[in-house]
Amino acid sequence: MSPVPIGVASAADCPDIEVVFARGTNDAPGLGNVGGAFVDALRSKVGGRSVGVYAVNYPATYDFLAAADGANDASGHIQYIVENCPNTRLVLGGYSQGAAVIDVISAVPIPVIGFNSPLPATVPDRVAAIAAFGNPSAKLGLPLTVSPVWGGRSIDLCNGGDPICQTDGKALAAHRSYVGGPTDQAANFVAGLL
Repeated sequence: MSPVPIGVASAADCPDIEVVFARGTNDAPGLGNVGGAFVDALRSKVGGRSVGVYAVNYPATYDFLAAADGANDASGHIQYIVENCPNTRLVLGGYSQGAAVIDVISAVPIPVIGFNSPLPATVPDRVAAIAAFGNPSAKLGLPLTVSPVWGGRSIDLCNGGDPICQTDGKALAAHRSYVGGPTDQAANFVAGLL
């Protein structure tokens, strides 16, 4: 039996835009509610351009060190797109722990133990935008918007009172309220960069 060749993406298989999104803690596998709302809003704002979606594959449990698994998975997919889809623009995003996954691959604030798949130096040229929701790094004063590499291409949203992304936040319901206004705001920001 001869080996089956592994397919390589061709330009026809590549979307105009690829959204790589990491869901939040305890969200079901896939994009999660926030990621799904963000992608739906973005699709409605990019005209006839095709939008591919990659849901980062990681546990999204209370074992927060497993965010490194998500960062490795996201980085692998991003590198695949960069290598095989030269005209595809990338959009990275995450909610809560998923935002931390995006922080790890963009090196904000620091790499996590177990992350072993850093992005090549050329990848930022292919990333049009990053959208983070309820980002734990913002609580540390390090939202993606302060990054010298990603800052101008990032929107890092934190609802008022959200204890995950604010030191004085006390309203857990605020952390669960990113679908709607915030996802639409992020989609508008991202569409403006595509």
